[in-house]
This record gives sequence, structure tokens and C-alpha cells, in this order.
Amino acid sequence: MRCGVDEAGRGPLAGPVFAAAVILGDGHGITGLADSKTLSAVRRVALATKIKKYAIAWAVASASVEEIDALNILQATLLAMRRAVEALDRLPTEVLVDGLFCPQVALPSRAIVRGDSLIPEISAASILAKTSRDALMVALHSQYPGYGFDRHKGYGTARHLDALRLHGACEAHRRTFAPVRFLLDKD
Repeated sequence: MRCGVDEAGRGPLAGPVFAAAVILGDGHGITGLADSKTLSAVRRVALATKIKKYAIAWAVASASVEEIDALNILQATLLAMRRAVEALDRLPTEVLVDGLFCPQVALPSRAIVRGDSLIPEISAASILAKTSRDALMVALHSQYPGYGFDRHKGYGTARHLDALRLHGACEAHRRTFAPVRFLLDKD
């Protein structure tokens, strides 16, 4: 049984990075799996519900803003991926990871470029990571309403950059990411 692993949230200026690991198994019956970035938010949520119901095993994990700032985004992403794989309640025989790098896990692993559009298990992981992170960013919006996290999910949009200039950085911002770091250096 192979598991797919993918992340969500490497690029944003705020919020944790999320990763998911999914074991689908043969005959999972989930149609429409694709890279989460190509799906509408409504479709992602519907597929996430099916994945959670029909997958043999799935897990979602994250690395915090503090871990991102301490380790760097790549290492924090690999940490979140390792946590997701280790949180599975079934042990896969192989770990297939979207991208160029594999987390350090005690299982055979392969990195697959564009795996989220090629391998159903990685597509499923992409969807779970994205929907989980998006839900957290909506929750962070209620805590920090001035930034618009519910809309841009922490990405460096014009509205988010305007809010950063107006309000400064909040606890959810990644201090080592250039626009936030430049703002903090100015202050």
C-alpha cells in the first residue's frame, strides 16, 4: 500500500505549512481527484469529505509559523510531511511525495515532480492539506480580521500587503518572509 504526500502553504506570508498523507488502496471509487490548485474550493471540500470517508488511512499535520521561521520553509515543509506520514494509523509500503524532496521517514520514499496531477494518492493528499490549511486561515481571520485571511489565505496579495503596511505583522505572520521581514526592519 502506497501513500501519497503533499503540502499546502509554502508560499504564503502567514500561517503554518500543512501536509497530508493518504492511503487510498485499490478500488477507492473517488473520482475527480486532481491537483488541489486546479479545483474550485467547493469541489475540494466535497472531495476532502469523500477522501476522509473512503481512504484506507489519512492524516494531516503542520509545522508552525515559529518552526518555519526557525528552520526555513523547505525544512518545515518536510517536517510537516514526516508528521503526516507518522500519524497514519496504517503503515504504507512506499511513500510517494509531490515535488523534489522526500521527508526523512523510515520507509521507501520517492519524490515525483507534478505528482499531485499524476498520482491519485498525492492528489488526495494535496486536497486534504489545502482544505485543512484553508479552514485554519478562515479561523485566523476571526482572530485577526484586519488582514483578510479568509480571502487570500495568507498569500501576498495586494490587499494583504496593504493590511500589513496598515496594521503591521500579527502573530500569524512568518517573520523571515521578505515582505514581512522588510516591514519589521523598517519599524
